[in-house]
Amino acid sequence: MASETALRRAVRRRPRTAPPGGRAALYVGAVLLAAVFALPLVWTLSTSLKPDNQLYLDPPRLLPSPAVWQNYAAALQMAPFGRFAYNTLVITALAGIGRVLVSTVIAYGFARFRFPGRELLFTALLATMMVPHAVLLVPQFLLFNAIGWINTFLPLIVPAYLGGTPFMIFLGRQFIRSIPRELDQAAEIDGAGPLATLVRVIMPNATAFLATAAILSFQWDWRSFLDPLVYLQSQRKYTLALGLRYLAELGGGDTMAGRPFEHYLMAATLVVAVPVVVVFLLFQRYFVRGVVMSGIKG
Repeated sequence: MASETALRRAVRRRPRTAPPGGRAALYVGAVLLAAVFALPLVWTLSTSLKPDNQLYLDPPRLLPSPAVWQNYAAALQMAPFGRFAYNTLVITALAGIGRVLVSTVIAYGFARFRFPGRELLFTALLATMMVPHAVLLVPQFLLFNAIGWINTFLPLIVPAYLGGTPFMIFLGRQFIRSIPRELDQAAEIDGAGPLATLVRVIMPNATAFLATAAILSFQWDWRSFLDPLVYLQSQRKYTLALGLRYLAELGGGDTMAGRPFEHYLMAATLVVAVPVVVVFLLFQRYFVRGVVMSGIKG
Protein backbone atom coordinates (compact mmCIF):
# COMPACT_ATOMS: atom_id res chain seq x y z
CA MET A 1 0.00 0.00 0.00
CA ALA A 2 0.97 3.64 -0.41
CA SER A 3 1.50 4.15 3.31
CA GLU A 4 3.87 1.16 3.52
CA THR A 5 5.85 2.47 0.52
CA ALA A 6 6.26 5.86 2.20
CA LEU A 7 7.34 4.14 5.42
CA ARG A 8 10.02 2.14 3.59
CA ARG A 9 11.31 5.35 1.97
CA ALA A 10 11.49 7.03 5.36
CA VAL A 11 13.41 4.09 6.79
CA ARG A 12 15.92 4.26 3.93
CA ARG A 13 16.48 7.95 4.66
CA ARG A 14 17.41 7.29 8.27
CA PRO A 15 21.05 7.92 9.26
CA ARG A 16 23.48 5.10 9.81
CA THR A 17 23.19 3.14 13.05
CA ALA A 18 25.20 4.18 16.07
CA PRO A 19 28.51 2.47 16.95
CA PRO A 20 28.22 -0.82 18.90
CA GLY A 21 29.27 0.84 22.15
CA GLY A 22 26.62 3.52 21.83
CA ARG A 23 23.99 0.93 21.00
CA ALA A 24 24.89 -1.13 24.08
CA ALA A 25 24.60 1.96 26.29
CA LEU A 26 21.23 2.70 24.72
CA TYR A 27 20.00 -0.82 25.45
CA VAL A 28 21.23 -0.69 29.04
CA GLY A 29 19.52 2.65 29.58
CA ALA A 30 16.30 1.31 28.06
CA VAL A 31 16.37 -1.76 30.32
CA LEU A 32 16.95 0.38 33.42
CA LEU A 33 14.09 2.70 32.53
CA ALA A 34 11.83 -0.27 31.82
CA ALA A 35 12.69 -1.72 35.23
CA VAL A 36 11.86 1.58 36.95
CA PHE A 37 8.52 1.92 35.19
CA ALA A 38 7.67 -1.76 35.74
CA LEU A 39 8.32 -1.65 39.49
CA PRO A 40 4.82 -0.35 40.44
CA LEU A 41 3.24 -3.09 38.34
CA VAL A 42 5.44 -5.76 39.94
CA TRP A 43 4.58 -4.47 43.41
CA THR A 44 0.86 -4.44 42.58
CA LEU A 45 1.05 -8.04 41.37
CA SER A 46 3.00 -9.06 44.46
CA THR A 47 0.49 -7.38 46.79
CA SER A 48 -2.47 -8.97 45.02
CA LEU A 49 -1.11 -12.46 45.74
CA LYS A 50 -0.20 -11.99 49.39
CA PRO A 51 -2.08 -13.54 52.30
CA ASP A 52 -3.33 -11.23 55.04
CA ASN A 53 -0.37 -11.75 57.37
CA GLN A 54 2.23 -10.69 54.76
CA LEU A 55 0.81 -7.32 53.72
CA TYR A 56 2.56 -5.21 56.35
CA LEU A 57 5.78 -7.08 57.00
CA ASP A 58 8.88 -5.01 57.78
CA PRO A 59 10.92 -5.30 55.66
CA PRO A 60 8.29 -5.92 52.97
CA ARG A 61 8.40 -9.20 51.07
CA LEU A 62 8.33 -9.00 47.27
CA LEU A 63 7.57 -12.67 46.59
CA PRO A 64 4.50 -13.88 48.52
CA SER A 65 4.73 -17.31 50.09
CA PRO A 66 2.37 -18.88 49.37
CA ALA A 67 0.77 -17.03 46.45
CA VAL A 68 -2.96 -16.71 47.13
CA TRP A 69 -4.67 -16.72 43.73
CA GLN A 70 -8.07 -16.84 45.42
CA ASN A 71 -7.66 -13.12 46.15
CA TYR A 72 -8.75 -12.39 42.57
CA ALA A 73 -11.98 -14.36 42.81
CA ALA A 74 -12.74 -12.89 46.23
CA ALA A 75 -12.15 -9.34 45.01
CA LEU A 76 -14.45 -9.71 42.00
CA GLN A 77 -17.21 -11.10 44.20
CA MET A 78 -17.18 -8.08 46.52
CA ALA A 79 -18.81 -5.84 43.88
CA PRO A 80 -20.86 -6.42 40.69
CA PHE A 81 -17.88 -6.20 38.36
CA GLY A 82 -19.75 -8.07 35.63
CA ARG A 83 -22.24 -5.22 35.41
CA PHE A 84 -19.46 -2.63 35.60
CA ALA A 85 -17.64 -4.37 32.74
CA TYR A 86 -20.79 -4.40 30.59
CA ASN A 87 -21.34 -0.68 31.16
CA THR A 88 -17.74 0.07 30.29
CA LEU A 89 -17.89 -2.01 27.10
CA VAL A 90 -21.04 -0.23 25.92
CA ILE A 91 -19.55 3.22 26.50
CA THR A 92 -16.16 2.28 25.05
CA ALA A 93 -17.60 0.71 21.89
CA LEU A 94 -20.19 3.36 21.06
CA ALA A 95 -17.96 6.33 21.88
CA GLY A 96 -15.01 4.75 20.08
CA ILE A 97 -16.94 4.22 16.85
CA GLY A 98 -18.09 7.82 16.80
CA ARG A 99 -14.74 9.27 17.79
CA VAL A 100 -12.79 7.37 15.13
CA LEU A 101 -15.27 7.93 12.27
CA VAL A 102 -15.86 11.62 12.94
CA SER A 103 -12.16 12.33 13.45
CA THR A 104 -11.38 10.55 10.18
CA VAL A 105 -13.93 12.58 8.22
CA ILE A 106 -12.67 15.88 9.65
CA ALA A 107 -9.04 14.89 9.09
CA TYR A 108 -9.89 14.02 5.48
CA GLY A 109 -11.37 17.47 4.99
CA PHE A 110 -8.29 19.22 6.35
CA ALA A 111 -5.90 17.01 4.38
CA ARG A 112 -7.56 16.99 0.96
CA PHE A 113 -9.72 20.10 0.56
CA ARG A 114 -8.67 23.73 0.22
CA PHE A 115 -11.02 26.39 1.58
CA PRO A 116 -10.62 29.90 3.01
CA GLY A 117 -9.31 29.91 6.56
CA ARG A 118 -8.35 26.24 6.53
CA GLU A 119 -4.99 26.71 8.26
CA LEU A 120 -6.43 29.17 10.76
CA LEU A 121 -9.24 26.80 11.61
CA PHE A 122 -6.82 23.90 11.98
CA THR A 123 -4.61 26.00 14.27
CA ALA A 124 -7.64 26.87 16.40
CA LEU A 125 -8.48 23.17 16.56
CA LEU A 126 -4.99 22.34 17.82
CA ALA A 127 -5.21 25.19 20.34
CA THR A 128 -8.17 23.45 21.99
CA MET A 129 -5.78 20.67 23.01
CA MET A 130 -4.23 23.08 25.51
CA VAL A 131 -7.54 23.61 27.34
CA PRO A 132 -7.66 21.33 30.42
CA HIS A 133 -10.60 18.97 30.33
CA ALA A 134 -11.50 19.83 33.92
CA VAL A 135 -12.23 23.41 32.84
CA LEU A 136 -15.07 22.17 30.63
CA LEU A 137 -16.72 19.94 33.20
CA VAL A 138 -18.89 22.60 34.87
CA PRO A 139 -20.44 24.08 31.71
CA GLN A 140 -20.88 20.60 30.24
CA PHE A 141 -22.54 19.37 33.42
CA LEU A 142 -24.95 22.33 33.40
CA LEU A 143 -25.78 21.68 29.75
CA PHE A 144 -26.35 17.95 30.18
CA ASN A 145 -28.34 18.54 33.37
CA ALA A 146 -30.60 21.01 31.54
CA ILE A 147 -31.46 18.43 28.88
CA GLY A 148 -31.89 15.58 31.37
CA TRP A 149 -28.83 13.49 30.49
CA ILE A 150 -27.36 13.19 33.98
CA ASN A 151 -27.12 9.59 35.24
CA THR A 152 -27.21 8.25 31.67
CA PHE A 153 -24.47 7.11 29.29
CA LEU A 154 -25.28 9.87 26.79
CA PRO A 155 -22.79 12.50 28.11
CA LEU A 156 -20.05 9.88 27.76
CA ILE A 157 -21.02 8.82 24.22
CA VAL A 158 -22.70 11.63 22.26
CA PRO A 159 -19.83 14.20 22.44
CA ALA A 160 -17.64 11.75 20.50
CA TYR A 161 -20.00 12.20 17.53
CA LEU A 162 -19.92 16.01 17.70
CA GLY A 163 -16.42 16.81 16.53
CA GLY A 164 -14.18 13.85 17.25
CA THR A 165 -10.93 14.45 19.11
CA PRO A 166 -8.39 17.15 18.18
CA PHE A 167 -5.41 14.84 18.63
CA MET A 168 -6.94 12.16 16.42
CA ILE A 169 -7.82 14.75 13.79
CA PHE A 170 -4.23 15.96 13.78
CA LEU A 171 -2.94 12.39 13.58
CA GLY A 172 -5.35 11.53 10.78
CA ARG A 173 -4.57 14.66 8.79
CA GLN A 174 -0.86 13.93 8.86
CA PHE A 175 -1.41 10.31 7.88
CA ILE A 176 -3.79 11.09 5.00
CA ARG A 177 -1.33 13.62 3.62
CA SER A 178 1.16 10.77 3.23
CA ILE A 179 -1.24 8.94 0.87
CA PRO A 180 -0.52 9.93 -2.78
CA ARG A 181 -3.15 12.20 -4.31
CA GLU A 182 -2.93 10.17 -7.51
CA LEU A 183 -5.16 7.59 -5.83
CA ASP A 184 -7.82 10.25 -5.25
CA GLN A 185 -7.55 11.41 -8.84
CA ALA A 186 -7.92 7.87 -10.14
CA ALA A 187 -11.07 7.47 -8.06
CA GLU A 188 -12.45 10.76 -9.40
CA ILE A 189 -11.85 9.57 -12.98
CA ASP A 190 -13.90 6.48 -12.14
CA GLY A 191 -16.72 8.77 -11.02
CA ALA A 192 -16.24 8.57 -7.24
CA GLY A 193 -17.24 11.58 -5.17
CA PRO A 194 -15.47 12.83 -2.03
CA LEU A 195 -17.34 10.44 0.29
CA ALA A 196 -16.79 7.44 -1.96
CA THR A 197 -13.10 8.36 -2.25
CA LEU A 198 -12.85 8.47 1.54
CA VAL A 199 -14.53 5.09 1.98
CA ARG A 200 -12.98 3.22 -0.95
CA VAL A 201 -9.51 4.79 -1.21
CA ILE A 202 -8.44 6.69 1.89
CA MET A 203 -9.71 4.42 4.65
CA PRO A 204 -8.34 1.15 3.16
CA ASN A 205 -4.93 2.83 2.94
CA ALA A 206 -5.22 4.31 6.43
CA THR A 207 -5.72 1.11 8.42
CA ALA A 208 -2.70 1.91 10.59
CA PHE A 209 -4.20 5.28 11.57
CA LEU A 210 -7.63 3.77 12.17
CA ALA A 211 -6.12 1.07 14.39
CA THR A 212 -4.11 3.69 16.28
CA ALA A 213 -7.18 5.85 16.82
CA ALA A 214 -9.21 2.84 17.96
CA ILE A 215 -6.54 1.82 20.47
CA LEU A 216 -6.27 5.34 21.88
CA SER A 217 -10.03 5.67 22.11
CA PHE A 218 -10.32 2.30 23.85
CA GLN A 219 -7.69 3.28 26.41
CA TRP A 220 -9.26 6.66 27.09
CA ASP A 221 -12.77 5.33 27.68
CA TRP A 222 -11.79 2.14 29.48
CA ARG A 223 -9.78 3.92 32.15
CA SER A 224 -11.82 7.16 32.25
CA PHE A 225 -12.70 8.09 35.82
CA LEU A 226 -13.55 11.79 36.10
CA ASP A 227 -16.36 11.98 33.53
CA PRO A 228 -18.21 8.88 34.78
CA LEU A 229 -17.79 10.16 38.34
CA VAL A 230 -19.47 13.45 37.39
CA TYR A 231 -22.29 12.11 35.21
CA LEU A 232 -23.16 8.69 36.66
CA GLN A 233 -24.94 8.56 40.00
CA SER A 234 -26.53 5.11 40.13
CA GLN A 235 -24.32 2.22 41.17
CA ARG A 236 -25.95 0.05 38.51
CA LYS A 237 -24.50 2.36 35.84
CA TYR A 238 -20.95 2.52 37.22
CA THR A 239 -18.00 1.81 34.95
CA LEU A 240 -15.02 -0.30 35.99
CA ALA A 241 -13.06 2.77 37.10
CA LEU A 242 -15.91 3.76 39.42
CA GLY A 243 -16.20 0.12 40.45
CA LEU A 244 -12.65 0.20 41.78
CA ARG A 245 -13.49 3.34 43.74
CA TYR A 246 -16.61 1.64 45.07
CA LEU A 247 -14.53 -1.36 46.11
CA ALA A 248 -12.05 0.90 47.89
CA GLU A 249 -14.90 2.54 49.79
CA LEU A 250 -16.17 -0.89 50.81
CA GLY A 251 -12.76 -1.59 52.27
CA GLY A 252 -12.74 1.68 54.16
CA GLY A 253 -9.22 2.42 52.95
CA ASP A 254 -6.80 -0.30 54.04
CA THR A 255 -8.99 -2.59 56.10
CA MET A 256 -12.39 -4.24 55.82
CA ALA A 257 -14.13 -5.22 59.03
CA GLY A 258 -10.77 -5.16 60.78
CA ARG A 259 -9.04 -7.27 58.11
CA PRO A 260 -6.43 -6.10 55.58
CA PHE A 261 -7.97 -5.18 52.25
CA GLU A 262 -5.20 -3.90 49.99
CA HIS A 263 -4.56 -7.23 48.28
CA TYR A 264 -8.18 -7.43 47.09
CA LEU A 265 -8.05 -3.92 45.70
CA MET A 266 -4.77 -4.64 43.89
CA ALA A 267 -6.20 -7.84 42.43
CA ALA A 268 -9.27 -6.06 41.07
CA THR A 269 -7.08 -3.26 39.67
CA LEU A 270 -4.95 -5.74 37.72
CA VAL A 271 -8.02 -7.49 36.31
CA VAL A 272 -9.39 -4.15 35.09
CA ALA A 273 -6.05 -3.21 33.52
CA VAL A 274 -5.54 -6.49 31.65
CA PRO A 275 -7.80 -5.67 28.64
CA VAL A 276 -5.92 -2.44 27.94
CA VAL A 277 -2.58 -4.24 27.98
CA VAL A 278 -3.87 -7.10 25.82
CA VAL A 279 -5.34 -4.75 23.20
CA PHE A 280 -2.11 -2.78 22.98
CA LEU A 281 0.06 -5.88 22.69
CA LEU A 282 -2.15 -7.34 19.96
CA PHE A 283 -2.20 -4.19 17.85
CA GLN A 284 1.05 -2.48 18.77
CA ARG A 285 2.52 -2.87 15.27
CA TYR A 286 -0.41 -0.91 13.82
CA PHE A 287 -0.06 1.65 16.59
CA VAL A 288 3.64 2.21 15.91
CA ARG A 289 3.08 2.34 12.15
CA GLY A 290 0.27 4.84 12.55
CA VAL A 291 2.34 7.16 14.70
CA VAL A 292 5.38 6.92 12.42
CA MET A 293 3.41 7.47 9.24
CA SER A 294 1.64 10.47 10.75
CA GLY A 295 5.01 12.18 10.99
CA ILE A 296 5.74 11.73 7.26
CA LYS A 297 4.54 14.65 5.21
CA GLY A 298 3.05 13.61 1.90
